Amino acid sequence: MASAVRRHPEAFTLDPSSKQTKRITDDKHLAFIRTLPSVISGAYGCDACHIRYGDPVYRKKHTGGQQKPDDAWTVPMTRDEHREQHDTGDERAFWQRHGIDPLRVARDLYAVTGQTEAAITIILSARTK
Repeated sequence: MASAVRRHPEAFTLDPSSKQTKRITDDKHLAFIRTLPSVISGAYGCDACHIRYGDPVYRKKHTGGQQKPDDAWTVPMTRDEHREQHDTGDERAFWQRHGIDPLRVARDLYAVTGQTEAAITIILSARTK
């Protein structure tokens, strides 16, 4: 298992965003994500699930329970999988247990939004690792 990335205590101090920074919404992307198969099971009938934990590798800040991340940070999951993601209490551990890097998947899906075949290829690739 890969070790955690050590973060400098001032890792995000140069980031001008704050709690007052308006999040980026993209209703078309969320609608597209809902048409795709689950990144975990491959089942259809998915929610667009936001990834809340942060990672400096992706320049993604952690968002707490009162905040939602930008809509680019979403992956398709069934309602039960989505519930499990939030009920585990440790989102990063949830994804590690499934062997999926959801931030990479979300980033790659956002880059191909609207392109179903390319998105399915990304999802299948994420689930086979």
